Amino acid sequence: MSANAKIALVTGGSRGLGKNMALSLAQKGINVILTYNSKQAEAEAVVAEIEQLGQKAATLQLNTSDVSGFSVFVEQLTSVLTNTFGTDRFDFLINNAGTASNASVSDVSEEVVDEMFNIHFKGVLLLTQHLLPILNDGGRIINLSSGLARLTYPGRAVYGAMKAAVETLTRYMAQELGPRGIAVNVVAPGAIATDFGGGVVRDNPEVNKQIASITALGRVGLPDDIGGVVAFLCTDEARWINAQRIEVSGGQGL
Repeated sequence: MSANAKIALVTGGSRGLGKNMALSLAQKGINVILTYNSKQAEAEAVVAEIEQLGQKAATLQLNTSDVSGFSVFVEQLTSVLTNTFGTDRFDFLINNAGTASNASVSDVSEEVVDEMFNIHFKGVLLLTQHLLPILNDGGRIINLSSGLARLTYPGRAVYGAMKAAVETLTRYMAQELGPRGIAVNVVAPGAIATDFGGGVVRDNPEVNKQIASITALGRVGLPDDIGGVVAFLCTDEARWINAQRIEVSGGQGL
């Protein structure tokens, strides 16, 4: 392990795509801090896996939809950076945490709209704002969108719209943070077989088959299809990729 290894913060890194991102980053020689909302034991298991790969890791609790907790989180993060990693700054921010919704435009509740807004847009924007003072110049920010910002699927209107907003936000972040040498990109996974959204893509054979049938490569995505792309965007080889939407969907809905 390099004494000068860079550090990534992955929100929602205890399971699913976030877990895969955290492990992929570690495989690139990057130290990882991951956040969890409620699944502490799963987060600590990911930390143990990262340490087995020879990298340092730590975990912190964070509800990314609760802006009132961000200042305390930054204090906790700074303490972990100092005590575990011997620094007060980090290099890569991966805004991954999120939840699914399933409601049509005609019957979606205000509560669901607010929840989707808070976690998928407001939380991403204001958490990034809180973290910018301790993000190293020359670092990277990777926001997570979805193929549903390009495609339509019944019941996903609000989720897809929030992800589209994040894609626009990403371009503005890239423009504003350019003077600091910080590249900002957005990764948009297609349908992935995880527990996200109740595991519908993974566990419902009909949904799985239908998505595979409209995907050029003939299957639904797996977590291993996504994490490596995020990790690549944190490498020096990706230094000139900026303000881009990178869809990782196997050619879904072409």
